[in-house]
Amino acid sequence: MEITKSKKIAIVILNWNGSALMERYLPSVVRYSPAEWADVIVADNGSTDDSLQMLADKFPSVQIIRMDKNYGFAEGYNQALKHITHPYCVLLNSDVEVTPHWLEAPCRLLDTQADVVAVQPKIKADLQRSLFEYAGASGGFMDKYGYPFCRGRLLHVVEADKGQYDSPIDVLWATGACLFIRTDIYKAVGGLDGDFFAHQEEIDLCWRLRSRGHRLVCTPQSVIYHKGGGTLNAESPRKTFLNFRNNLLMLYKNLPEKDLKPVMRLRFWLDYLAALKFFLTGHAANARAVYQARREFYQLLPKFEPKRLENQQKTILSEIPELKSYSLLWQFYVRGRKHYSDLPQ
Repeated sequence: MEITKSKKIAIVILNWNGSALMERYLPSVVRYSPAEWADVIVADNGSTDDSLQMLADKFPSVQIIRMDKNYGFAEGYNQALKHITHPYCVLLNSDVEVTPHWLEAPCRLLDTQADVVAVQPKIKADLQRSLFEYAGASGGFMDKYGYPFCRGRLLHVVEADKGQYDSPIDVLWATGACLFIRTDIYKAVGGLDGDFFAHQEEIDLCWRLRSRGHRLVCTPQSVIYHKGGGTLNAESPRKTFLNFRNNLLMLYKNLPEKDLKPVMRLRFWLDYLAALKFFLTGHAANARAVYQARREFYQLLPKFEPKRLENQQKTILSEIPELKSYSLLWQFYVRGRKHYSDLPQ
């Protein structure tokens, strides 16, 4: 199915057996996405529930891309965007409530600043609306050892939104929960890495974009609410496995040669320290997941070597300001800095 309309933006929601989530959250997306310049599209990842029938019955204006199986989050979007010809697209999770005018600030930025290729809004927690949402908050960064964090969230500490991070800011990564991106650029860099399946694939994509000289920006004037944890909860061993494995793969793909060995040596100890903590706190399955993640990372290295080579060849920026030179763990646990505003700027 080719989506060939000449509208400015395609809002693409990847779905897999998420009928209930879409029934709850799609109304705001349809209501606050002007039909004259935005298409709302559900890319169905081979669902076996009543998702397609529910959409036909309750959301007839929503277009559907039907895929033959569950490709996962990363490759699912790659397959879906093959059908998209709009200048811009939004990768939007199915558990997101949007607000009036949510498209305007990101689209204005993309319209007026050619070097900006990706944008995210401010993301707040749907279930605790005074708080930022864990997976994105008000823009994403990373420390020198590969630990992602956000304006509004460091490790497990999520801040209340008091307007303290309402200024637009250049970021290293924009969350995959609501990622505005130029469609041609997405396709030109190969999209999300399908080998990740899910988790941290958007950080990898954004790091690739940033290293090649593109800008990514958070525009807090656009606000959404994200439920989060709709597929895997925070304590899932599967989620632990994917996060640790994919983080290591991302570092291998994107780190400059001078940093690769030092970072990986320290990550060996930090990862097994994390596994020990899981074990001592009664989460033995998560501890095993860390071990399994590291084992599979080494098994996958031959497959990822060409990807690393391509990234190194196409890198333009030798230093990325949004990739921080300090250790987040040191700042958080030793220096006691629990908020983004406390970190070295």
